[in-house]
Amino acid sequence: MSTAILTGSPVAGSPLEADLRTLGFDVRTANDPASVAELIAGLPAQQRVAVVDPRFVGHLHALRLALTDPRFPAAAVPGALTVQPEARPALARAVGRIPVGAGTAHLTDVLTETLTESLDQDAVGLHRVELGSLVATVALTPAQREEAREAVAAVDDEAVRLRTAVKSRDGFFTTFGISPYSRYLARWCARRGLTPNQVTTASLLTALIAAGCAATGTRGGFVAAGLLLLFSFVLDCTDGQLARYSLQYSTLGAWLDATFDRAKEYAYYAGLALGAARGGDDVWALALGAMVLQTCRHVVDFSFNEANHDATANTSPTAALSDKLDSVGWTVWVRRMIVLPIGERWAMIAVLTALTTPRIVFYALLIGCALAACYTTAGRVLRSLTRRARRTDRAAQALADLADSGPVAELIARGARGRGRTGSYLAPVMAFLSAAVLLIWVIFEDDPSSWLTVGVAAASALLAGAAVSRPLKGALDWLVPPLFRAGEYVTILVLAARADVPGALPAAFGLVAAVAYHHYDTVYRIRGGTGAPPRWLVRATGGAEGRILLVTVLAAALSPSGFTIALTALAVVLALLVLAESIRFWVSSQAPAVHDEGEPA
Repeated sequence: MSTAILTGSPVAGSPLEADLRTLGFDVRTANDPASVAELIAGLPAQQRVAVVDPRFVGHLHALRLALTDPRFPAAAVPGALTVQPEARPALARAVGRIPVGAGTAHLTDVLTETLTESLDQDAVGLHRVELGSLVATVALTPAQREEAREAVAAVDDEAVRLRTAVKSRDGFFTTFGISPYSRYLARWCARRGLTPNQVTTASLLTALIAAGCAATGTRGGFVAAGLLLLFSFVLDCTDGQLARYSLQYSTLGAWLDATFDRAKEYAYYAGLALGAARGGDDVWALALGAMVLQTCRHVVDFSFNEANHDATANTSPTAALSDKLDSVGWTVWVRRMIVLPIGERWAMIAVLTALTTPRIVFYALLIGCALAACYTTAGRVLRSLTRRARRTDRAAQALADLADSGPVAELIARGARGRGRTGSYLAPVMAFLSAAVLLIWVIFEDDPSSWLTVGVAAASALLAGAAVSRPLKGALDWLVPPLFRAGEYVTILVLAARADVPGALPAAFGLVAAVAYHHYDTVYRIRGGTGAPPRWLVRATGGAEGRILLVTVLAAALSPSGFTIALTALAVVLALLVLAESIRFWVSSQAPAVHDEGEPA
């Protein structure tokens, strides 16, 4: 139970107390700052506390947004504010700072506003709710109260609540093909007590069943798989809309929401590959290639955003042109569709699964994602080259964490420290050479499963260490993590394909999936403001260069069948290691309650 303190006598005929109880608050009254402070001090330490002016007039949903959102330590609208346990000391200080005596009436007449201003200055992370068309005000006179009530009656807060349950920015297919009805499904779930986590889990199970149907290799199975994949996506939209509709954000929900999309999509790729194999068509290389390309696209997105979201003097003629194009309605949707976001991508996969073959699905996916990757990466490179921006230490650290450098690169970087200039193009050039040298060798060498490949991998590790030897603050340093990912993932793909034995590519698929999960986990920890996974985990997994060295050694030392067994064992060990640490973190109290509201992935 949370507690709401009314700072004065309730107004006759006001529904405020009933609204507060509807939101789960125990209502108490206090007539002055001293009694407010006494009440706060007497409440259990784990309780959320709200302070509400009894003259408040507004929509129930305005109160809900201000008083029940778990993502913010403190939040406020005119006439109401709330603090979670971590911000209660700041509220107590704010109450204690209010002077008593002559000339202080203006500070206590609307006490909530005085406390809100004080909390804002105390830097506790106060969130001022954007009300839009919702009403929240303190009516000081009967005329103001009547006017405010008329304003409340003129706006349907349930319609606003439904509308704001949908992401403000999403893809064309999601916006026009899913959200018009999925928001009502979200409301249906809320009224029956379902949680976003339950809907997220249902979406995952539906996608796994779809993958199982695809794995049958029959036309009926492919049709069922396509339909179930679309329904899984409807549920995927619904869980976030339910979270926004009912403000049910949680640490566990953040982890589920962040990882299940990738698990669903990549499990479906595996199902398609298994189904194709039943029909005598081996498309595991295409399935793994699609997963590699999609993951590298995401790393480009993550790295670019982390490098630039808090940069200062962050201006670019290219960005200005992009903003100008966004003012022309139809170009917005064309540009969002070009990048093949999750809605368009899953719709394409579902339709092609039902109507064609897995090989055609993967060809379309690889071509579409490759074009999208070229479009977005080229635009971001151009922005970076024309942008006058100063990268922060936080951005440089985020890029270093995303690079996932292990002990070998750390040792090399320590020896190369001080060489080269921060802000130059040395880091992306070294990262590009690190990936290119290795990939050219394993792709074009007649027998890449040799000790010479191990030597090339060692040279690649040297270049990788040089790439991260200085803070990543250069204009194109955000390219370092995706280049490392491409080098690692494609090397595993090629070595498994060149082994030319049954089971090698599925084993490589599992290994890349485990490593990719580790990289996604790193991204969402950074987004939540808690930093990268612990250093011991990065060292235990070997880092990117360590895993490459290990895989090349296994390829050189073992027979093709032994290499397949080793890849499988490595995939299992890495998956157990990163999953155990990830689960420990995301179900702990330190994990952030973050839900993705950015661009569709």
